[in-house]
Amino acid sequence: MKDAFFILFFNSMEKKKPLNRESAIGRISFGLLSVLIGAVFLFSGYTKLYPIEPFEYTFVDLGVGNWQTAPFVARILIGLEFLIGFALVIQLQLKKITYKLGIVALIVFSMYLILEIIFSGNKGNCGCFGTTLFMTPLQALMKNSVMLVILILLYKFHNGWGNGKFSNSLYITLCISSVVLPFILNPVELSYSEAYLNKPENHYKLELDSLYVGAKLTIPPKTLSQGKHIIAFISLTCQHCRIASKKMHIMHERNTNIPFYFVLNGNDENLKPFFDDTHTEEIPHCILLGKNFVFLAGTNMPAIYLINNSMVEHEVNYLDLDQKEVEFWLDKK
Repeated sequence: MKDAFFILFFNSMEKKKPLNRESAIGRISFGLLSVLIGAVFLFSGYTKLYPIEPFEYTFVDLGVGNWQTAPFVARILIGLEFLIGFALVIQLQLKKITYKLGIVALIVFSMYLILEIIFSGNKGNCGCFGTTLFMTPLQALMKNSVMLVILILLYKFHNGWGNGKFSNSLYITLCISSVVLPFILNPVELSYSEAYLNKPENHYKLELDSLYVGAKLTIPPKTLSQGKHIIAFISLTCQHCRIASKKMHIMHERNTNIPFYFVLNGNDENLKPFFDDTHTEEIPHCILLGKNFVFLAGTNMPAIYLINNSMVEHEVNYLDLDQKEVEFWLDKK
């Protein structure tokens, strides 16, 4: 009887042991998946911060905000990504809040990507990871789909460990911290003002003859020498030039009467990637190479000139380029 008891006991232990091992392995695996997805959210938010301007311009383009409110909207959404990411990593309030928040965020982002593909095609950088990691809208949509599947599986099978006594207070603290963090890491600088329009400048003539003679792809119209124009000298491979071009594209969309003209510099093979990314094909442009380009533009890119009858009245940093002030300058006699 005694021997039979021990045989039954050890047999039962051997049967239960694998089940416990599988359960532990399952918890660890799901926990690691949660940390992995959280890290993706954190990386996505952080990479949008530097530079943050392309992400800000997206909301102006969508009509969600204007040039003054978009910087705040952008940082709040980055804060939301930080919140989801941190909560997934530390396993906090997963089933109650975090999974649901992550799933809703991914669905909203995916809807935007689908609309982007429908209206603009699968081209350019979607901006999901800022300018750090290039990803087309379709690639981003596939990435979101995989993350959605994982989050749904986690919601079904993994409760996490952050559901204790102080979890509600901790979540509120994390929420506030996450929203504030983007404003600390990259503060809002609303420098849009009349400063660059009112400050005294030495007006000088921009010798456009070299542009008319040396340009290729299209010949610039002689009317560039007459009246008011905004001429932007852009390098096709310059990251800041692309950010500036995206801003001018949105300004042109919102007011097609703003007389932008792009003078581009770079190899022909860089032209399509530039337009795919900036969507600025509709803005009149030409290509100018070599000394002629440097003679007009200087060495700092992008160079944006507000020109009146061939005279440069203002040189504008793209960060300070404000649509209302440009329209005011155009209307001014």
